[in-house]
Amino acid sequence: MALRQIVLDTETTGLEWRLGDRIIEVAGVEMVERKLTGRHFHRYINPERDIDAGAQAVHGITLEFLADKPRFAEIVDELADFIQGAELVIHNASFDVGFLNNEFNLLDREPVDKLCASVVDTLRMARELRPGKRNNLDALCNEYAIDNSGRQLHGALLDAELLAEVYLAMTRGQESLVMELESPQPEINASLSGERPPLRVLRATEAELADHERVLQEVNKDAKGKCLWLQEPEPSESAVG
Repeated sequence: MALRQIVLDTETTGLEWRLGDRIIEVAGVEMVERKLTGRHFHRYINPERDIDAGAQAVHGITLEFLADKPRFAEIVDELADFIQGAELVIHNASFDVGFLNNEFNLLDREPVDKLCASVVDTLRMARELRPGKRNNLDALCNEYAIDNSGRQLHGALLDAELLAEVYLAMTRGQESLVMELESPQPEINASLSGERPPLRVLRATEAELADHERVLQEVNKDAKGKCLWLQEPEPSESAVG
């Protein structure tokens, strides 16, 4: 079965659904087998409550603009159909999933984990790839040379489109790995026939060594100077004279 993913983003009235904050914009773009299909879902939603000043400063969406927009109950069927069975790709997934589950729960609908196959958190992924660095969407666009010049304010559809490009850039090596595993390798065939192929020695380039050293220094900084890879090994008893 083809892998179907929905890269999704929301904008909200505030930061905490437990205190009554609601979704005011939701958008998702579809990918099938890591290719954007051109299909997307995008709706503005009337939250029927005030928008926090801090949140409005981030996304620029006003109550006046949302006054004639549908309530979440009016778009929930379309949204559920769009994300049904897909793998969701979300930046800081716990935030968006918490808000989505709250909206679904208010309407007695099943939560995200029942509706979708799985959820990928690109913020967690970025932190593993870039420890100690800023990993918000703007920083990742800069890292992977993705044009985000049109992003003056947060917006669910634009952010979902940018995140799709970021996700593909962060996971690009996985696609080539799958392709390699699917095709027969001469080294594997030779070993099965009893022949031992010559070993290939791949030495790190100067740039790769410099990158390795930089990462070690970042790890050492986070570990407050206790990074094991940078510590001199203690002499063994047989070496003590």
